[in-house]
Amino acid sequence: MQASYLFAAAAVADLLADERIAAVWHRPSALERMTVGGLAGHLARAVTSVPAVLRAPEPDAAPVSLVAHYTQSAWVGADLDAPVNSGIRTIADDEAAEGPAALAERTRQALAELTAHLPGERAGRPVLLPWAGWPLTVEDFLATRVVEISVHLDDLAVSAGLPTPELPRDVLDPVLTLLHELAVRRHGPLAVLRALSRAERAPASIAAF
Repeated sequence: MQASYLFAAAAVADLLADERIAAVWHRPSALERMTVGGLAGHLARAVTSVPAVLRAPEPDAAPVSLVAHYTQSAWVGADLDAPVNSGIRTIADDEAAEGPAALAERTRQALAELTAHLPGERAGRPVLLPWAGWPLTVEDFLATRVVEISVHLDDLAVSAGLPTPELPRDVLDPVLTLLHELAVRRHGPLAVLRALSRAERAPASIAAF
């Protein structure tokens, strides 16, 4: 997962440095109630927030599973006006407040630190997610960051009218496996089966979140 994460994080750094993102910074993004800049800030946090999590003291509590992390997260299924989502937008805007050049530079700096630091990390070491309140293993924490990057790279590229950066299968396959599991838990296996095999009986949505 470390190599996949670093590849995905590099794609974030490259996209944030694209002048075409800066050119539409204050326009509405593809996500409701977020500007392109705010969305860029949210995407950047999948890189910029990681070093501090890895540097923090090891928690006493046992890590939760990756599926449990998503099923108990307050933002999953929450209304756009819910405090948790308003808070996410505020944090994203704060991250982007200094503008596109500063955000791109901070992301590059975080990526450089992670490139040097991650090879020495133990995959099973627990780390506390301060925004969630529970620990994950390093491996699972990085997996959540790859999910964020995979989804929001597309959102940001679409918001600026750019081609979505392509991530290789070895990066995306674990993301797709996790999203499939979450979709089955949320909608049931029959709904997912029909969505993937029978357009005439497919449900309106099998969104994982």
